[in-house]
Amino acid sequence: MQQYSVLIVDDEEKLRSLLKRIIQLEGFTVFEAGDIKSATKLMERETVDAVLCDVKLPDGNGVDFAKEIKKHYPLVEVILLTAFGNIADGVQAMKNGAFDYIIKGDDNEKIIPLLNRATEKAQLQKRLWQLELQVSKRYTFDNILGESPAIKDAIDLAKRVAPTETNVLLLGETGTGKEVFAQSIHNASSRNGKSFVAINCSAFSKELLESEIFGHKAGSFTGAIKDKKGLIEEANNGTLFLDEIGEMNIDLQAKLLRVLETSEFIKVGDTKPTKVNVRIIAATNRNLSVEVKEGRFRDDLFYRLNVFTISLPGLRERKKDIHILADQFVKVFADKMNKKVSRISDAFLLHLENHDWKGNIRELKNIIERAVILTDGNELTDQQLPVEFQSQSLENNKQLSAFDLASVEKLHIQRVLNHTKGNKTETARLLNIGLTTLYRKIEEYQINTHL
Repeated sequence: MQQYSVLIVDDEEKLRSLLKRIIQLEGFTVFEAGDIKSATKLMERETVDAVLCDVKLPDGNGVDFAKEIKKHYPLVEVILLTAFGNIADGVQAMKNGAFDYIIKGDDNEKIIPLLNRATEKAQLQKRLWQLELQVSKRYTFDNILGESPAIKDAIDLAKRVAPTETNVLLLGETGTGKEVFAQSIHNASSRNGKSFVAINCSAFSKELLESEIFGHKAGSFTGAIKDKKGLIEEANNGTLFLDEIGEMNIDLQAKLLRVLETSEFIKVGDTKPTKVNVRIIAATNRNLSVEVKEGRFRDDLFYRLNVFTISLPGLRERKKDIHILADQFVKVFADKMNKKVSRISDAFLLHLENHDWKGNIRELKNIIERAVILTDGNELTDQQLPVEFQSQSLENNKQLSAFDLASVEKLHIQRVLNHTKGNKTETARLLNIGLTTLYRKIEEYQINTHL
Protein backbone atom coordinates (compact mmCIF):
# COMPACT_ATOMS: atom_id res chain seq x y z
CA MET A 1 0.00 0.00 0.00
CA GLN A 2 1.29 3.46 -0.92
CA GLN A 3 2.22 5.52 2.16
CA TYR A 4 1.69 9.23 1.66
CA SER A 5 3.36 12.01 3.63
CA VAL A 6 1.67 15.02 5.22
CA LEU A 7 3.19 18.17 6.75
CA ILE A 8 1.18 19.87 9.52
CA VAL A 9 1.98 23.58 9.91
CA ASP A 10 0.43 25.13 13.05
CA ASP A 11 1.82 27.13 15.97
CA GLU A 12 -0.49 25.37 18.46
CA GLU A 13 1.59 22.40 19.62
CA LYS A 14 -1.33 20.53 21.26
CA LEU A 15 -3.43 20.77 18.10
CA ARG A 16 -0.47 19.61 16.00
CA SER A 17 0.05 16.57 18.24
CA LEU A 18 -3.64 15.68 18.14
CA LEU A 19 -3.79 15.97 14.35
CA LYS A 20 -0.57 14.00 14.02
CA ARG A 21 -1.95 11.06 16.02
CA ILE A 22 -5.23 11.04 14.06
CA ILE A 23 -3.48 11.23 10.69
CA GLN A 24 -0.82 8.64 11.57
CA LEU A 25 -3.55 6.15 12.54
CA GLU A 26 -4.76 6.39 8.92
CA GLY A 27 -1.34 5.24 7.66
CA PHE A 28 0.19 8.59 6.70
CA THR A 29 3.78 9.65 7.42
CA VAL A 30 3.49 12.94 9.31
CA PHE A 31 5.91 15.86 9.68
CA GLU A 32 5.39 18.91 11.90
CA ALA A 33 6.33 22.60 11.78
CA GLY A 34 5.32 25.52 14.01
CA ASP A 35 5.88 28.31 11.49
CA ILE A 36 6.51 29.06 7.82
CA LYS A 37 10.32 29.25 8.18
CA SER A 38 10.68 25.78 9.71
CA ALA A 39 8.08 24.36 7.28
CA THR A 40 10.06 25.72 4.33
CA LYS A 41 13.31 24.16 5.59
CA LEU A 42 11.58 20.82 6.20
CA MET A 43 10.16 20.75 2.65
CA GLU A 44 13.65 21.31 1.27
CA ARG A 45 14.86 18.02 2.77
CA GLU A 46 11.73 15.83 2.91
CA THR A 47 9.28 14.60 0.25
CA VAL A 48 5.79 15.84 1.08
CA ASP A 49 2.55 14.98 -0.72
CA ALA A 50 0.21 17.34 1.14
CA VAL A 51 0.40 20.26 3.57
CA LEU A 52 -2.20 20.89 6.29
CA CYS A 53 -1.59 24.54 7.16
CA ASP A 54 -3.09 27.07 9.59
CA VAL A 55 -4.00 30.44 8.08
CA LYS A 56 -2.59 32.57 10.93
CA LEU A 57 1.03 31.77 11.71
CA PRO A 58 3.66 33.66 13.75
CA ASP A 59 5.75 34.61 10.69
CA GLY A 60 3.15 34.97 7.99
CA ASN A 61 -0.18 34.10 6.45
CA GLY A 62 -1.05 30.55 5.39
CA VAL A 63 -2.95 31.80 2.35
CA ASP A 64 0.20 33.51 1.05
CA PHE A 65 2.31 30.50 2.03
CA ALA A 66 0.05 28.27 -0.10
CA LYS A 67 0.98 30.36 -3.13
CA GLU A 68 4.70 29.95 -2.35
CA ILE A 69 4.31 26.20 -1.91
CA LYS A 70 2.53 25.83 -5.27
CA LYS A 71 5.18 28.01 -6.91
CA HIS A 72 8.12 25.88 -5.73
CA TYR A 73 6.35 22.52 -5.32
CA PRO A 74 3.48 22.52 -7.85
CA LEU A 75 2.74 18.81 -7.26
CA VAL A 76 2.12 19.29 -3.51
CA GLU A 77 -1.49 19.86 -2.42
CA VAL A 78 -2.31 22.41 0.34
CA ILE A 79 -5.31 22.30 2.70
CA LEU A 80 -5.78 25.48 4.76
CA LEU A 81 -7.21 25.50 8.29
CA THR A 82 -8.68 28.59 9.92
CA ALA A 83 -10.38 29.34 13.24
CA PHE A 84 -12.40 32.19 11.70
CA GLY A 85 -13.35 31.54 8.12
CA ASN A 86 -14.29 34.32 5.76
CA ILE A 87 -15.26 34.31 2.11
CA ALA A 88 -12.45 36.63 0.97
CA ASP A 89 -9.74 34.39 2.43
CA GLY A 90 -11.41 31.30 1.01
CA VAL A 91 -11.56 32.78 -2.48
CA GLN A 92 -7.95 33.94 -2.32
CA ALA A 93 -6.83 30.55 -1.02
CA MET A 94 -8.32 28.85 -4.06
CA LYS A 95 -6.75 31.43 -6.39
CA ASN A 96 -3.41 30.67 -4.75
CA GLY A 97 -3.79 26.99 -5.60
CA ALA A 98 -5.06 25.55 -2.28
CA PHE A 99 -6.81 22.18 -2.52
CA ASP A 100 -9.39 23.26 0.09
CA TYR A 101 -10.10 25.77 2.88
CA ILE A 102 -11.84 24.48 6.04
CA ILE A 103 -12.76 25.74 9.52
CA LYS A 104 -11.12 24.17 12.58
CA GLY A 105 -13.47 22.26 14.87
CA ASP A 106 -16.53 22.43 12.62
CA ASP A 107 -14.88 20.54 9.75
CA ASN A 108 -12.59 18.13 11.65
CA GLU A 109 -14.39 15.09 10.23
CA LYS A 110 -13.50 16.32 6.72
CA ILE A 111 -9.74 16.27 7.30
CA ILE A 112 -9.02 12.58 6.64
CA PRO A 113 -11.26 12.30 3.51
CA LEU A 114 -9.71 15.56 2.25
CA LEU A 115 -6.18 14.28 2.86
CA ASN A 116 -6.99 11.05 1.02
CA ARG A 117 -8.23 12.97 -2.01
CA ALA A 118 -5.39 15.50 -1.87
CA THR A 119 -2.61 12.91 -1.62
CA GLU A 120 -4.15 10.77 -4.36
CA LYS A 121 -4.28 13.83 -6.61
CA ALA A 122 -0.67 14.67 -5.74
CA GLN A 123 0.48 11.14 -6.62
CA LEU A 124 -1.48 11.17 -9.88
CA GLN A 125 0.13 14.49 -10.81
CA LYS A 126 3.56 13.06 -10.02
CA ARG A 127 2.95 10.06 -12.26
CA LEU A 128 1.74 12.31 -15.08
CA TRP A 129 4.76 14.56 -14.59
CA GLN A 130 7.10 11.55 -14.75
CA LEU A 131 5.43 10.36 -17.94
CA GLU A 132 5.71 13.81 -19.48
CA LEU A 133 9.36 13.94 -18.44
CA GLN A 134 10.00 10.57 -20.09
CA VAL A 135 8.32 11.77 -23.28
CA SER A 136 10.26 15.05 -23.32
CA LYS A 137 13.53 13.17 -22.79
CA ARG A 138 12.65 10.67 -25.49
CA TYR A 139 11.78 13.34 -28.03
CA THR A 140 14.87 15.53 -28.08
CA PHE A 141 17.31 16.27 -30.87
CA ASP A 142 20.02 14.43 -28.92
CA ASN A 143 18.00 11.23 -29.26
CA ILE A 144 17.76 11.45 -33.06
CA LEU A 145 20.55 9.07 -34.02
CA GLY A 146 22.77 9.43 -37.06
CA GLU A 147 26.12 10.68 -38.30
CA SER A 148 25.36 11.16 -41.99
CA PRO A 149 25.45 14.75 -43.35
CA ALA A 150 21.81 14.55 -44.52
CA ILE A 151 20.37 13.83 -41.06
CA LYS A 152 22.75 16.29 -39.37
CA ASP A 153 21.58 19.06 -41.72
CA ALA A 154 17.93 18.25 -40.94
CA ILE A 155 18.61 18.33 -37.18
CA ASP A 156 20.46 21.65 -37.49
CA LEU A 157 17.52 23.24 -39.36
CA ALA A 158 15.05 21.90 -36.78
CA LYS A 159 17.12 23.29 -33.90
CA ARG A 160 17.19 26.72 -35.55
CA VAL A 161 13.44 26.94 -36.13
CA ALA A 162 12.35 25.33 -32.83
CA PRO A 163 12.62 28.48 -30.60
CA THR A 164 10.60 30.56 -33.07
CA GLU A 165 6.83 30.67 -33.62
CA THR A 166 7.21 29.82 -37.32
CA ASN A 167 5.04 27.04 -38.74
CA VAL A 168 7.08 24.14 -40.12
CA LEU A 169 6.60 21.77 -43.06
CA LEU A 170 8.34 18.38 -42.79
CA LEU A 171 8.89 16.47 -46.03
CA GLY A 172 9.95 12.85 -46.24
CA GLU A 173 8.99 9.31 -47.08
CA THR A 174 6.94 7.14 -44.75
CA GLY A 175 8.95 6.00 -41.75
CA THR A 176 11.63 8.71 -41.84
CA GLY A 177 10.72 10.04 -38.37
CA LYS A 178 8.58 13.08 -39.16
CA GLU A 179 6.58 12.85 -35.91
CA VAL A 180 9.79 12.43 -33.88
CA PHE A 181 11.11 15.65 -35.45
CA ALA A 182 7.80 17.44 -34.82
CA GLN A 183 7.74 16.45 -31.15
CA SER A 184 11.42 17.40 -30.74
CA ILE A 185 10.75 20.84 -32.25
CA HIS A 186 7.84 21.30 -29.83
CA ASN A 187 9.93 20.22 -26.83
CA ALA A 188 12.71 22.65 -27.78
CA SER A 189 10.28 25.56 -28.15
CA SER A 190 8.75 28.01 -25.68
CA ARG A 191 5.57 25.89 -25.92
CA ASN A 192 7.28 22.98 -24.20
CA GLY A 193 5.07 21.87 -21.31
CA LYS A 194 1.94 22.74 -23.28
CA SER A 195 -0.05 20.29 -25.38
CA PHE A 196 1.44 18.50 -28.38
CA VAL A 197 -1.48 17.09 -30.36
CA ALA A 198 -0.96 14.88 -33.42
CA ILE A 199 -3.44 13.67 -36.04
CA ASN A 200 -2.99 11.65 -39.22
CA CYS A 201 -5.06 13.37 -41.90
CA SER A 202 -5.21 10.20 -44.03
CA ALA A 203 -6.95 8.21 -41.28
CA PHE A 204 -10.34 9.96 -41.49
CA SER A 205 -13.01 10.81 -44.03
CA LYS A 206 -13.50 14.51 -44.82
CA GLU A 207 -16.47 14.87 -42.43
CA LEU A 208 -14.80 13.02 -39.55
CA LEU A 209 -11.51 14.87 -40.02
CA GLU A 210 -13.31 18.23 -39.91
CA SER A 211 -15.01 17.25 -36.65
CA GLU A 212 -11.77 15.85 -35.17
CA ILE A 213 -9.71 18.95 -35.95
CA PHE A 214 -12.25 21.75 -35.49
CA GLY A 215 -14.83 20.19 -33.16
CA HIS A 216 -18.60 20.50 -33.44
CA LYS A 217 -21.73 21.79 -31.73
CA ALA A 218 -24.43 19.46 -30.44
CA GLY A 219 -27.01 18.70 -33.13
CA SER A 220 -24.77 19.78 -36.02
CA PHE A 221 -25.09 16.31 -37.60
CA THR A 222 -26.58 12.91 -36.82
CA GLY A 223 -24.86 11.48 -33.76
CA ALA A 224 -23.58 14.84 -32.48
CA ILE A 225 -25.39 14.62 -29.16
CA LYS A 226 -23.11 17.06 -27.33
CA ASP A 227 -20.54 19.75 -28.01
CA LYS A 228 -17.09 18.41 -28.87
CA LYS A 229 -13.81 20.27 -28.55
CA GLY A 230 -11.61 19.78 -31.62
CA LEU A 231 -7.92 18.87 -31.55
CA ILE A 232 -6.92 22.36 -32.63
CA GLU A 233 -8.59 23.71 -29.48
CA GLU A 234 -6.99 20.96 -27.40
CA ALA A 235 -3.63 22.17 -28.73
CA ASN A 236 -4.31 25.80 -27.72
CA ASN A 237 -1.05 27.45 -26.57
CA GLY A 238 0.78 24.35 -27.77
CA THR A 239 1.52 22.60 -31.07
CA LEU A 240 -0.76 20.82 -33.57
CA PHE A 241 1.00 18.23 -35.74
CA LEU A 242 -0.87 17.48 -38.97
CA ASP A 243 0.66 14.34 -40.43
CA GLU A 244 0.01 13.49 -44.10
CA ILE A 245 -1.47 16.93 -44.74
CA GLY A 246 -1.32 16.21 -48.46
CA GLU A 247 -4.33 13.92 -47.94
CA MET A 248 -6.51 16.70 -46.49
CA ASN A 249 -9.64 17.57 -48.48
CA ILE A 250 -9.35 20.92 -50.27
CA ASP A 251 -12.42 22.33 -48.44
CA LEU A 252 -10.78 21.65 -45.08
CA GLN A 253 -7.59 23.25 -46.37
CA ALA A 254 -9.53 26.52 -46.57
CA LYS A 255 -10.52 26.26 -42.89
CA LEU A 256 -6.92 25.52 -41.91
CA LEU A 257 -5.75 28.52 -43.94
CA ARG A 258 -8.10 30.74 -41.92
CA VAL A 259 -6.48 29.49 -38.70
CA LEU A 260 -3.03 30.39 -40.04
CA GLU A 261 -4.18 33.84 -41.19
CA THR A 262 -6.51 34.92 -38.36
CA SER A 263 -5.86 32.50 -35.45
CA GLU A 264 -9.55 31.60 -35.37
CA PHE A 265 -11.88 28.92 -36.72
CA ILE A 266 -15.55 27.95 -36.72
CA LYS A 267 -16.67 24.63 -35.26
CA VAL A 268 -18.97 22.40 -37.29
CA GLY A 269 -22.52 23.66 -36.71
CA ASP A 270 -21.40 26.88 -34.99
CA THR A 271 -21.81 30.47 -36.14
CA LYS A 272 -19.27 32.17 -33.91
CA PRO A 273 -15.51 31.93 -34.42
CA THR A 274 -13.23 30.46 -31.73
CA LYS A 275 -9.87 32.09 -31.10
CA VAL A 276 -6.83 29.87 -30.79
CA ASN A 277 -3.09 30.29 -30.27
CA VAL A 278 -1.45 27.27 -31.84
CA ARG A 279 1.71 26.45 -33.77
CA ILE A 280 1.23 24.22 -36.80
CA ILE A 281 3.77 21.59 -37.83
CA ALA A 282 2.66 19.75 -40.95
CA ALA A 283 4.17 16.73 -42.67
CA THR A 284 3.69 14.89 -45.93
CA ASN A 285 5.33 12.31 -48.17
CA ARG A 286 3.76 13.95 -51.22
CA ASN A 287 5.30 16.55 -53.50
CA LEU A 288 3.06 19.50 -52.62
CA SER A 289 4.32 21.58 -55.55
CA VAL A 290 2.94 18.93 -57.91
CA GLU A 291 -0.27 18.70 -55.85
CA VAL A 292 -0.74 22.47 -56.22
CA LYS A 293 -0.23 22.33 -60.00
CA GLU A 294 -2.77 19.52 -60.30
CA GLY A 295 -5.33 21.38 -58.18
CA ARG A 296 -5.37 19.00 -55.21
CA PHE A 297 -3.70 21.39 -52.77
CA ARG A 298 -4.36 25.11 -52.27
CA ASP A 299 -1.46 27.26 -53.37
CA ASP A 300 -2.14 29.89 -50.67
CA LEU A 301 -2.03 27.21 -47.94
CA PHE A 302 1.14 25.76 -49.45
CA TYR A 303 2.86 29.15 -49.34
CA ARG A 304 1.75 29.61 -45.72
CA LEU A 305 3.18 26.24 -44.73
CA ASN A 306 6.25 26.41 -46.93
CA VAL A 307 7.88 29.25 -44.97
CA PHE A 308 10.28 26.82 -43.31
CA THR A 309 10.68 23.37 -44.84
CA ILE A 310 12.81 20.51 -43.56
CA SER A 311 13.43 17.50 -45.80
CA LEU A 312 14.08 14.27 -43.91
CA PRO A 313 16.36 11.83 -45.76
CA GLY A 314 15.33 8.27 -46.49
CA LEU A 315 17.38 5.49 -44.92
CA ARG A 316 18.93 4.59 -48.28
CA GLU A 317 20.44 8.10 -48.29
CA ARG A 318 22.09 7.54 -44.92
CA LYS A 319 23.51 4.01 -45.15
CA LYS A 320 26.26 4.79 -42.65
CA ASP A 321 23.56 5.29 -39.97
CA ILE A 322 22.05 1.82 -40.36
CA HIS A 323 24.52 0.21 -37.95
CA ILE A 324 23.95 2.93 -35.33
CA LEU A 325 20.16 2.61 -35.54
CA ALA A 326 20.23 -1.19 -35.60
CA ASP A 327 22.42 -1.31 -32.47
CA GLN A 328 19.98 0.98 -30.65
CA PHE A 329 16.95 -1.10 -31.64
CA VAL A 330 18.71 -4.30 -30.53
CA LYS A 331 19.29 -2.77 -27.08
CA VAL A 332 15.67 -1.63 -26.83
CA PHE A 333 14.08 -4.95 -27.86
CA ALA A 334 16.57 -7.17 -26.02
CA ASP A 335 15.78 -5.27 -22.83
CA LYS A 336 12.05 -5.37 -23.53
CA MET A 337 12.08 -9.14 -24.17
CA ASN A 338 14.64 -9.90 -21.44
CA LYS A 339 17.08 -11.41 -23.95
CA LYS A 340 20.88 -11.24 -23.87
CA VAL A 341 21.38 -10.11 -27.47
CA SER A 342 24.37 -7.80 -27.73
CA ARG A 343 25.87 -8.26 -31.21
CA ILE A 344 24.94 -8.12 -34.88
CA SER A 345 26.83 -10.36 -37.30
CA ASP A 346 28.64 -8.96 -40.34
CA ALA A 347 26.38 -10.99 -42.65
CA PHE A 348 23.27 -9.53 -40.99
CA LEU A 349 24.64 -5.99 -41.39
CA LEU A 350 25.58 -6.63 -45.01
CA HIS A 351 21.97 -7.55 -45.79
CA LEU A 352 20.77 -4.43 -43.97
CA GLU A 353 23.11 -2.21 -45.97
CA ASN A 354 21.98 -3.72 -49.29
CA HIS A 355 18.26 -3.44 -48.60
CA ASP A 356 16.05 -0.84 -50.34
CA TRP A 357 14.36 0.40 -47.10
CA LYS A 358 11.10 1.57 -48.63
CA GLY A 359 9.70 1.71 -45.08
CA ASN A 360 12.82 3.50 -43.80
CA ILE A 361 13.50 3.61 -40.03
CA ARG A 362 10.12 2.11 -39.18
CA GLU A 363 10.89 -0.90 -41.40
CA LEU A 364 14.36 -1.30 -39.86
CA LYS A 365 12.83 -1.22 -36.38
CA ASN A 366 10.36 -3.98 -37.34
CA ILE A 367 13.12 -6.14 -38.86
CA ILE A 368 15.24 -5.88 -35.70
CA GLU A 369 12.28 -6.63 -33.43
CA ARG A 370 11.49 -9.76 -35.45
CA ALA A 371 15.12 -10.88 -35.40
CA VAL A 372 15.43 -10.45 -31.63
CA ILE A 373 12.27 -12.56 -31.17
CA LEU A 374 13.70 -15.37 -33.34
CA THR A 375 17.22 -15.52 -31.96
CA ASP A 376 18.16 -17.87 -29.14
CA GLY A 377 21.72 -16.64 -28.80
CA ASN A 378 23.46 -13.36 -28.10
CA GLU A 379 24.06 -12.41 -31.75
CA LEU A 380 21.74 -11.60 -34.65
CA THR A 381 22.66 -13.56 -37.79
CA ASP A 382 21.19 -13.57 -41.28
CA GLN A 383 19.24 -16.68 -40.27
CA GLN A 384 16.82 -14.38 -38.43
CA LEU A 385 16.08 -12.28 -41.54
CA PRO A 386 12.96 -12.94 -43.66
CA VAL A 387 13.63 -14.98 -46.82
CA GLU A 388 12.18 -12.29 -49.09
CA PHE A 389 14.35 -9.70 -47.33
CA GLN A 390 17.48 -11.73 -48.09
CA SER A 391 16.41 -12.34 -51.66
CA GLN A 392 16.02 -8.64 -52.39
CA SER A 393 19.20 -7.84 -50.52
CA LEU A 394 21.07 -10.44 -52.53
CA GLU A 395 19.81 -8.94 -55.80
CA ASN A 396 20.99 -5.51 -54.72
CA ASN A 397 24.42 -6.65 -53.52
CA LYS A 398 26.87 -5.14 -55.97
CA GLN A 399 29.60 -7.47 -54.71
CA LEU A 400 27.88 -10.45 -56.38
CA SER A 401 28.51 -11.26 -60.02
CA ALA A 402 25.62 -11.99 -62.33
CA PHE A 403 27.72 -14.93 -63.60
CA ASP A 404 28.36 -16.41 -60.14
CA LEU A 405 26.48 -19.74 -60.33
CA ALA A 406 26.40 -20.27 -56.55
CA SER A 407 24.86 -16.83 -55.99
CA VAL A 408 22.23 -17.38 -58.67
CA GLU A 409 21.39 -20.83 -57.29
CA LYS A 410 21.09 -19.53 -53.73
CA LEU A 411 18.81 -16.71 -54.87
CA HIS A 412 16.60 -19.11 -56.84
CA ILE A 413 16.24 -21.53 -53.92
CA GLN A 414 15.32 -18.64 -51.63
CA ARG A 415 12.66 -17.44 -54.06
CA VAL A 416 11.07 -20.90 -54.31
CA LEU A 417 11.15 -21.34 -50.52
CA ASN A 418 9.42 -17.97 -50.24
CA HIS A 419 6.81 -19.07 -52.77
CA THR A 420 6.06 -22.29 -50.82
CA LYS A 421 6.14 -20.47 -47.48
CA GLY A 422 9.00 -22.67 -46.30
CA ASN A 423 7.53 -26.02 -47.36
CA LYS A 424 10.74 -27.94 -48.18
CA THR A 425 9.04 -30.97 -49.76
CA GLU A 426 7.12 -28.75 -52.18
CA THR A 427 10.25 -26.64 -52.79
CA ALA A 428 12.27 -29.76 -53.71
CA ARG A 429 9.47 -30.89 -56.08
CA LEU A 430 9.34 -27.50 -57.85
CA LEU A 431 13.15 -27.40 -58.14
CA ASN A 432 13.11 -31.00 -59.42
CA ILE A 433 15.76 -32.07 -56.91
CA GLY A 434 15.77 -34.54 -54.04
CA LEU A 435 14.78 -33.44 -50.56
CA THR A 436 18.23 -34.50 -49.26
CA THR A 437 19.89 -32.34 -51.93
CA LEU A 438 17.72 -29.37 -50.90
CA TYR A 439 18.71 -29.75 -47.23
CA ARG A 440 22.38 -29.97 -48.24
CA LYS A 441 22.15 -26.79 -50.32
CA ILE A 442 20.28 -24.93 -47.55
CA GLU A 443 23.13 -25.80 -45.19
CA GLU A 444 25.84 -25.10 -47.78
CA TYR A 445 24.48 -21.68 -48.74
CA GLN A 446 23.25 -20.92 -45.19
CA ILE A 447 19.82 -20.14 -46.60
CA ASN A 448 17.33 -18.65 -44.13
CA THR A 449 14.21 -20.80 -43.85
CA HIS A 450 12.41 -18.57 -41.29
CA LEU A 451 9.41 -16.92 -42.94
